[in-house]
Amino acid sequence: MSKRAFGIGTCALAVSLVLGSGTAFAGLMGSSDQQEAVVPACSKKIGVLAVVEPDQRWWEPLGLGSPEAIIKMFVNKSKCFTLVDRGKGMDAVRAERALASDGDLQSGSNIGKGQVKAADYVLVPDLISKNRSAGGNKAGALIGGMVGGAFGAMLGGINTNKKTADVMLTITDVRTSEQVAMTEGHAKKTDLALWGGGLGISSGGLGGAGAGGYTDTEIGKVITMAYLDAYTKLVSELGGLPADAAATSQQQAVTMSKPGRMYTTADPSSAVVRDVEPGTMLYPTGQKQEVMWEVQDELGRKGWVSSFLFDLSK
Repeated sequence: MSKRAFGIGTCALAVSLVLGSGTAFAGLMGSSDQQEAVVPACSKKIGVLAVVEPDQRWWEPLGLGSPEAIIKMFVNKSKCFTLVDRGKGMDAVRAERALASDGDLQSGSNIGKGQVKAADYVLVPDLISKNRSAGGNKAGALIGGMVGGAFGAMLGGINTNKKTADVMLTITDVRTSEQVAMTEGHAKKTDLALWGGGLGISSGGLGGAGAGGYTDTEIGKVITMAYLDAYTKLVSELGGLPADAAATSQQQAVTMSKPGRMYTTADPSSAVVRDVEPGTMLYPTGQKQEVMWEVQDELGRKGWVSSFLFDLSK
């Protein structure tokens, strides 16, 4: 499937300029004129996305908030994904659902099981780890002495002296666990000349979202521009993903809840392949005839089983 099918805003991509070799923004206009950096835009959604923090909280020693908020701002402005909350918002959702489960909410509140939208992809914003002893006043070398160990080494993607940042975005398919994309972003102090309203972010907006420091410090702005570089590349890479990730993914496994038999055809009077006991996990092929599903067992044997005898595996 072509990237064009997903309506990626090529005009928006073309003016997303951050000068500097190796970035997604360099040289796209075919001119030396600098233009304000903007977030890429899509006319159709690529999928449902959850943004989560990396394990190492590298931003805290720099006095910054979580980069999760920056990426969420880009996602909302680009309209390339439907964004679901798996952070503090989800904690509040769980609390509200607990009230509903306890019977404390008003009648007709319509809060219950089976309503939470599933994420197709998980995105993790992080830094590119570099050798702390490679020279320069890298954050890994500067802060590593304070925090020590692997945590300090993870900060090697930021140079606080030269005001440069090297970051990466990783997207994982939640159904297959495949890393479907990994893009790197780079920015430096001179790129801040392109900072403007096209980014759609403000100090108040990011501060309120728990990402203070990214709009009112030089290193914070450089990191933001680096993530914009990586996000622009990411949107371009993901243009070939299926429009409906759930429909095109492997069918979810099923588990027998009652004893039954696996038949050679969808007709229960056909030959028996094997008996199947409760607890047996089977893998649907996608073929169905009324209540009969074609399945495959752990040994690769195929047959047909009544859907009344199994439940979706959890």
